[in-house]
Amino acid sequence: MADEDLVLRSLSANGVLTVTLNRPDRLNAWTRRMEREYFTALDDADADPAVRAIVVTGAGRGFCPGMDTQSLAKAAATEPTAPDPRPMTHALSVRKPMVAAINGACAGIGLVQALVCDVRYAASGAKLATAFSRRGLPAEFAASWLLERLVGHGHALDLLLSGRAVTADEALAMGLVNWVVAPEEVLAASQAYADELAANCSPVAMAAIKAQVLADWHRTEPEAFDDALARAQESYGHPDFAEGVTSYIERRPPQFRPLPPR
Repeated sequence: MADEDLVLRSLSANGVLTVTLNRPDRLNAWTRRMEREYFTALDDADADPAVRAIVVTGAGRGFCPGMDTQSLAKAAATEPTAPDPRPMTHALSVRKPMVAAINGACAGIGLVQALVCDVRYAASGAKLATAFSRRGLPAEFAASWLLERLVGHGHALDLLLSGRAVTADEALAMGLVNWVVAPEEVLAASQAYADELAANCSPVAMAAIKAQVLADWHRTEPEAFDDALARAQESYGHPDFAEGVTSYIERRPPQFRPLPPR
């Protein structure tokens, strides 16, 4: 694999970037090199005005079952390789909407990468697990922080303490994923959702909403209200607000401007 990309990118004409973890022979198990390539792909997508939404999936039968077992064995026997300086939750900083297309096994680091996406599609039959406790590890990479907020206290502790695998249907019932579809449809369904966002939603507004939701996890209701009011007042002077209203009145697709680089 030395000469092959571990992360593939494909940009549609509609501005949807599909990012594919590309180690199908290992079910896309995580490596430090994959980590660097993946986070770089996300940074590039955030900076590229042509990208309006991002879909993340795995090549072949798996999404990502966690750290590669060979890498784990090496880490247990020697000093671990220095990770990328970007945090494992780096995707939370991406301003554009991210959709996980969980096409197969999803555990450990792989599960964290799915959790930091904004919405999640799962293939029926796919299994998801935290797995940390079964490897003698605590809840790594802010998994406890993420799960507590996504599925609640009881489900979070169940998943983290037991490390058990849950089916896509059970994940749907507890709110771990948003939709479950047939395996052959999971990528197309995720891309169709991303296409809808790219075609009809303001990139500036979506970036603001993502920032609001993340920040509101730490704020009181009055603080959230005040921030929302300030953002709304600012948006009234933005061209996207005028375009959103005008396109609605004229019953035509909106022509929102791309999100500028940071």
